[in-house]
Amino acid sequence: MLLAWLAWPAFASDLKVETWLQDASGVSDAPIRVRAWLPPDYAATQARYPVVYAHDGQDMEAVGLEDTLRTLYAAGAIQRVIVVAIDMPSDRMAAYGVFDRASGSTRLATTRYGPVGARAEAYARWLVETLVPAVDARFRTLARPEGRSLLGWSLGAASAFAIGWQYPEVFGQVGALSPSFWLAADGRDAASLQATRLAHVLVDGSPPGTRPRVFIAVGDAEETDDRDGDGVIDVVDDARDLVDGWRRPDGSQQRGLRQLGLPANHAASVRRSREPVALYELAGGRHDQASWARMLPLFLRWACPTRPPSPKAD
Repeated sequence: MLLAWLAWPAFASDLKVETWLQDASGVSDAPIRVRAWLPPDYAATQARYPVVYAHDGQDMEAVGLEDTLRTLYAAGAIQRVIVVAIDMPSDRMAAYGVFDRASGSTRLATTRYGPVGARAEAYARWLVETLVPAVDARFRTLARPEGRSLLGWSLGAASAFAIGWQYPEVFGQVGALSPSFWLAADGRDAASLQATRLAHVLVDGSPPGTRPRVFIAVGDAEETDDRDGDGVIDVVDDARDLVDGWRRPDGSQQRGLRQLGLPANHAASVRRSREPVALYELAGGRHDQASWARMLPLFLRWACPTRPPSPKAD
């Protein structure tokens, strides 16, 4: 149910922003604010545009979305896109997380902050079944997987990955910046956490099939924790294990993206390519909005490269 749709004053003449409150019963105690940034030429054409959906929409000013879009447009570095920023739900730790689409259940993470992901499956269905159709009905979108990307950072990145991975018929690209891939079913000690990381277990248990392209960015200064003592901080290790797979203590292999047939570009920080998986390690990157602001244009260049204008609307 759409509660309100308001024309939001644009912050600059070249970018128009529309804001509305979307009912999210079963996911959030209050309606969720959603903002859509329209490209500068939206009103002057009949073209259809790809859409980038972004979690933690309340952070868009802090990560410099508008300046990033202006800079990339001026340089001709990306195609014109619609960015749909979704504010965090009222209970962020419940809504963002990992789930199992096949069984319709959540994969609850145990953390020192409390359980994470209790409503993750419901949030995914709300996004796919309610919000995406509302955006497609309101705007001239490229309403097919290659025309949709889903982006998040931190806990929102784990959520973006879990949703995009399991809804490839909706999202063709996924961006995970500083992802919380440490979320685990059993966090009682380092070995248990390592073995039950939810995103890794999800990938390992996935059947063959179509999958989205995946962009992962991590900073090499996000933390100092190193649970397996290999000299690599956990956020980097978790990202590499998700991409390359992980050798369990008993010698068995837990599959990663590469074992599922998705070639990866491990040198994304120095070399651009069109492999379906890109792992970018940001020098000096921390777990903060300033670092996500540095990662954002990298993701947009990867997900929305310049190409011929989109077809006209019917």
